[in-house]
Amino acid sequence: MLLSAEPEELKPEAAIARLTEHTPEFVELMTAMAIRRNINIIGGSHATRTEDGEIQNVGYAFLRDGSVHAREKIHPTPNERQYWHIQGGDPIDVIETDCGPVGIMICYDSEFPEIARRLCDQGARILFVPFNTDTRHGYLRVRYCCQARAIENQCYVVTSGMTGNLANVDNLDIEYAQSGIFTPCDFPFARDGIAAETSENVEMVAVADLNLSTLAWARYEGSVRNFRDRRLDLYRTKWSDGG
Repeated sequence: MLLSAEPEELKPEAAIARLTEHTPEFVELMTAMAIRRNINIIGGSHATRTEDGEIQNVGYAFLRDGSVHAREKIHPTPNERQYWHIQGGDPIDVIETDCGPVGIMICYDSEFPEIARRLCDQGARILFVPFNTDTRHGYLRVRYCCQARAIENQCYVVTSGMTGNLANVDNLDIEYAQSGIFTPCDFPFARDGIAAETSENVEMVAVADLNLSTLAWARYEGSVRNFRDRRLDLYRTKWSDGG
């Protein structure tokens, strides 16, 4: 959206470099909003130039206490690597909030089940997935995988995507999205495992009350107990940091 305000269309590499120049202003604006409104904000993702000079796709959480937490996209898509030379990040860690630990998976990251499992093993009960897809195929990949992550980890997954068209922006000119709030599929939760969703390609706000104690019940008393019934004697994911 910021790039659409440029006086002329930039080539992909120049455009993404220009976008990183807006990072400080973006962080300052969203931090002030979280404090002023006394809310926690998952602010989507933003191209950010890191200390080592790489450009990464970074998701930001702005908490009501004024703290800012950045989480890098682990898996850039082939398109991101080719057009914008986006590099993948490293850490996979939860963000501690006054509502409990939460996790961020940026778009394509949701299609890798080990990331969600890692975050849920660290205590996350809500996973946030900001995404940008330009076709229905791409959108459905994200949606179906997010619903799978909600079932296999018995957690909530909140998705938020871009809608509409952006003039003057190469490689980001069209978008396809339908944002939603997904739950496990069991009796205490919403029918179809969907707590709320927007209309396709319409700018809307989806609202739902998410009860974390219901997740605890499902993990210990539910008709299936995916998170608890893992066969860790047969398989486990080993992490380089010892997790």
